[in-house]
Amino acid sequence: MAAGLLAKRAGDRIVVHSAGSAPAEEINPAVVEVMREVGVDLSREFPKPLTTEAVEGSDVVITMGCGDACPIFPGKRYLDWDLPDPSGLPVDEVRPIRDEIDRRIRALADELLEA
Repeated sequence: MAAGLLAKRAGDRIVVHSAGSAPAEEINPAVVEVMREVGVDLSREFPKPLTTEAVEGSDVVITMGCGDACPIFPGKRYLDWDLPDPSGLPVDEVRPIRDEIDRRIRALADELLEA
């Protein structure tokens, strides 16, 4: 959700990658639905594993409960957002998670684009 929302807010001004330390087989259909409600199409997306190369090539790494599974490199900015995991949740419970991610993404995009 964060990658889709950041891509929507920042367009091509910020390069966005999405991955997980333990990616599921598929994206939760409720996530696809709530993202469609805000104009983000995730229907062609799929979960991807987090790689050392992806983290090493990033300026800002946003994690959501990654813990020790995420590689750490000096000089990178890490943000760990403590949010509920939407996995298996119904649409009504995913919407507030989406909205909180969007609030944080808007603030981050504003900060990065001002720099």
